[in-house]
Parts: sequence; C-alpha cells; structure tokens
Amino acid sequence: MYLNAHSYYSLRYGTFAVEDLVQKCLEAGHKAIALTDINNSTGVLYFIKCCLDARLKPIAGMEFRNDNDQLLYVGIARNNKGFKELNDLITKRNLENDPLPNRPVFNHCYIVYPYKNYPPKLKDNEYIGIAPSDLRKLFSHGRDFLMKCVAFPSLVYSDEETYQLHKQLRAINQNNLITKVPVEDFAKCEDKLMDIDTFRSIYQSFPDMVRNAESIINDCTFEYDFSTFKNRKTFTGNHYDDKLLLSKLAYEVMTARYGSNNRVAEQRVRSELEIIDKLGFAAYFLITNDIIHYSMNRGFYHVGRGSGANSIVAYCLKITDVCPIELDLYFERFLNPKRKSPPDFDIDYSWKERDDVLDYIFKRYGRNHTALLGAMSTFKDKSIIRELGKVNGLPKMEIDNLIDNRKTNNKGDEISEKILGFSNFLHGLTSDFPNLRSIHAGGVLISEEPITCYTALDLPPKNFPVAQFDMYIADDIGFHKLDILSQRGIGHIKECAEIVLKKSGIKIDVHNVELFKKDEQVKHQLKIGDTIGCFYIESPAMRGLLKKLKCDNYLSLTAASSIIRPGVASSGMMREYISRFHRPDKFNYLHPVMEEQLKETFGVMIYQEDVLKVCHHYGGLDLADADVLRRMMSGKGKKKNGGADGELLY
Repeated sequence: MYLNAHSYYSLRYGTFAVEDLVQKCLEAGHKAIALTDINNSTGVLYFIKCCLDARLKPIAGMEFRNDNDQLLYVGIARNNKGFKELNDLITKRNLENDPLPNRPVFNHCYIVYPYKNYPPKLKDNEYIGIAPSDLRKLFSHGRDFLMKCVAFPSLVYSDEETYQLHKQLRAINQNNLITKVPVEDFAKCEDKLMDIDTFRSIYQSFPDMVRNAESIINDCTFEYDFSTFKNRKTFTGNHYDDKLLLSKLAYEVMTARYGSNNRVAEQRVRSELEIIDKLGFAAYFLITNDIIHYSMNRGFYHVGRGSGANSIVAYCLKITDVCPIELDLYFERFLNPKRKSPPDFDIDYSWKERDDVLDYIFKRYGRNHTALLGAMSTFKDKSIIRELGKVNGLPKMEIDNLIDNRKTNNKGDEISEKILGFSNFLHGLTSDFPNLRSIHAGGVLISEEPITCYTALDLPPKNFPVAQFDMYIADDIGFHKLDILSQRGIGHIKECAEIVLKKSGIKIDVHNVELFKKDEQVKHQLKIGDTIGCFYIESPAMRGLLKKLKCDNYLSLTAASSIIRPGVASSGMMREYISRFHRPDKFNYLHPVMEEQLKETFGVMIYQEDVLKVCHHYGGLDLADADVLRRMMSGKGKKKNGGADGELLY
C-alpha cells in the first residue's frame, strides 16, 4: 500500500520502469499503489493502464519539491478532479514561474507533509507522512497528533544494484562528483521495496497510521476510458454538422481537382467520408483544414505528407497535393477500423512561418485545450557512459577513449569497469531510460477536456506549453496528434516565387504540381542530376541515382526517393530495382499479382503500400487486416524514441 512510489519519470531519481514498478509491487503482495513522481505526471495515465491490467489499484499523485529540491508535500488525488488539481498546480508553477505554495489548497486531493515540515492545525484532507526512520521520534507525541499521521514509506529502488544506480543518477542530476553529493540528497536505505508483511510489521506499534493509509486508499478512485479518443470531438459543435461540413468541403474541391464527372474520384471520396464519420475523425480533418485555410490566407506555403497523402479527402481539402488515385495509394494505410494507434497529418511550413501557425492554433482552440507534444530524451549507450564518466571523475579524454574502446578488455581499470557495469545494468533495465523531458519535433494536441485533465505542462523558451508525456503515452491514452513541422526548403521556395514575380512579373502557384510535372526544364535537370538546392534530392547519392535512372518523370522520382533510403538500399532492393528498370524484359515476376499490382516498381516491394497490395490481392486479406500486417512488419508496434511513420518497408 505505497502512497509515495517513484518511477523513472522522477528524472535522475527513480529507477523503476512503470511496468516493473507495478509488477514488483504486485509480487510483493501490495493491493494498491500511488505513483507520485517528482513535479510531474508523465507516467500517471500509463501507470493507471498498467495497474488495471495487473488488477492492482492505481492512485494518481505527485511529489512537490521546490527549486532547491526540498520536499514540500505529496498530493494524492482522490479522483479525476484531484488529478487535474495536481496538474494545475505544477503547471501554474511552470508556466508562470510562481514558486510552489507552502500549503496548497486542494478540494479533491489529500496532502501529506513530511514529518520535519508540517503546518499547524491540519485540515481534514491533510496528514503527516511518517517514514520508518521517523517512528522512533513519535513516542513523545500525544494521540491527537498520531491520529493525523499516516504510514508513508517511500519507494525508489528494489535492491542494492538499483540503489547504486540511483546514487549515480543523483550525481548526474547535480553535475557533481558522486563523492561530493550530500548524503541527504540520496534516497534513504529504507526507500527500498518491501513486501506487505514487512510493511505491516514495521508499523505494528502504530496501527492508526496503517488504518489512515488504508482509509486514503479506499477513498481514492480513478476512472479513465482508454478505448476512446481524447482529442477535440467536434469542430462545429456537434458530430452531424461536422459530417455535413466535411462532405460539403470535400465535394466542392473535388470538382475543382477532378472535374464534375470523375466517377472514380466521387466513389473514393464517398467511401472515405463514410469511414471518417464512422471512426469519429471528421473534427480532426476539419481542424486540419481550418489550419491550412488560415495559413494559405496568410500566404504561407505548406506541404502535407506522410500517410495522410493516402487520403483523397485530404487532397480535396488541399491538406496535401498528392493525388492518391494517380499513385494508387490506399486510404486504409492512413485510417481504418482495425488500426489501433491513431493517425496524424504531417504538415511542413517554413521555419519563418511555423511559429505563427502554432500561435494561431493555440489562440483558435484555447491554451487550456492545446499543448505541444512532449518527448523524452533518454540515456542511450554513449550518453550514459559520458555522464557516468563525469560524475566518477574521468577527464574528457579518458571518457572519449572509454566510449571508443568500450567493447575491448577493460579489466584492471576499476573506474572504467564500474562505469561500463552501470551502463550495461541501466540498459538491461530498459533501452529507453528517461533522462530529460523534451519537445516532439512538431506534435500538437487539441483536447476536448482541459489539457490538464491528462497532463501537467512545461514551458520551453518559445512560450508554447508542452505536455509532459511523449507520443507513445499519447497513443496509449487516446490522443492523435497533428504534426506542424518546419522545413527550411519551403521558405526558399517562397522566396524564389517572390523573386520571379518581382523580376519577371510571373506569379507562380507552387501548389500547382501538375504544371511542374510537365515542365521540360524540370525534367531535364532531374535527368542529369542537376538538383543542388532541392530538398531531399540534392545529396550526391541521390543525384547519382537520378542519373542512373535517367529520371524525368514524377513516378520515377517517387521511386528514387524511396529506394535511396537505408532499409531498402541495404536489403538489395535498390540494386534489383535499378537492374529491372534498365532491363524490364530480363526478369520474371514472382506471380501474376506482382505483375499486375507492382508493375510500376517492376515487382520490387519498395513502398509500404506494396505490402497492402500483395496482402490484399494475393493473400486475400481485406485492406484493414493488410494494414495491420504492414504495421507489424515495419515495427510500428514497437516503442522507441523519436522517429515518425516512414513510407518504406524496412
């Protein structure tokens, strides 16, 4: 019944991964646990999910510390409203740079003060937390005092190895030699995981404290529906009007894109709109359309990319300029009933204009409901060795040497062995041990309920609030993000168009992609690899590939930009594609389906869409099931830091 447990989201302090914390407490016989990470709620909702799966009662909390890292109190949420109160308090401190109050006012939380620092005349929801080492100090207190005390051991580590890791992390946090870190800055030896019988035996002389802990636990509940999306639910105010508006906008622009009698486009738009409405994504499309409409009215250039380009509705709304019919792209890769993780649009802007677009989003949808998505910087192999080297007194030259030669024999060098031992131990705990909270490259969340119902917020230098959880937790708890990204090349395109207008009086519509596809000079420059200054196709390898393929058309350019990627190139598919490109009559297709569906790429599966085609037309899977298999093959189910949905089968 821990009411003060830390995961590794108590950065540079805790040692438990959330899943391990839940499992170890369950094995130790505990029936309930409160996650109270320091000044953050990063892992709380994922912790709730893990506890529910393990049938362990979860309690949401937070340990509040001041700027000097001194413990002020621990807040324990009685319910979802209490969780929001905790998030609101630390958010106010982070966004407004206000110091934490010595005595907070909560209506739906319990407050537990440390024994050495508690206020007079405690309220009904206030208690004094008694750690095991405090027990010997209590015999001089009267019964009234003891009635306001609660059994309150901390949980930081599980054994001697994790305790030593904790000490290393504390030294890293202070950027100090481990030998110079004050002993009071480390967790106590008693903060080790104990089983429930040991817990009760320690407090057997003070049964009221245990009863108080049990009373708090029994009074706390937390409800969360992990099966529903938490984004803003409607754009107009109700779902039916969203459906009508999205349909109107899509059909209007479809006529401009395809003409008035294109049955294929009309059928595709109708089919996509049905799926979008069924899955409740109309508001997501309309919000994205609203952002695009704003930016285009401001004269900003944008590029919509990623799996969103598989949607003809997105094409009709001018979110993307990629025609999915022309490229035979399947909508199911972007959105289908069997896709567990929510999709997102990737929208690129110039670095000069991105912040203006973000400012519009925050003002249009409200700062209480909008946040940038967080990210987690982790201790990867080199970074943890470098940090451990510093706190153990190694000079930079020796640290560099240790990193370069860490796989060689270091026996006899006690410090090097120690550092490598801790590094290996940390990576053995998890490959993604958090170091610092950071910001996702472009993710934006727009929530239905106030954003602090789900997370506390940080404030980075650009003054846009940032959620304390990352994209993986966002997926787990039901958020789909919108990626507003920055690409310097888009600014150059705009500047070029402005120069042409100024010098020649010619107004160029950079979104008129069809015009560029037919331009003979563009074709010629592609064919000879004269693409310096063109984003994505200017590297020596790419220019060489363009010349090998004699690329002078859009489809060949698309294939070239795909096969150049490391996964495809290293697998041999690039070599095979080039060979078949130049000798299309010198190979045999593996199966008629390959010839029919992959004729454009000469039977080589270089796109993730190719997996959908083969699974659907050869394997007999429906497109939704085919997309499930595609995501499994491309590693989309794995949790790893950074990265985004790729377009290639690695």
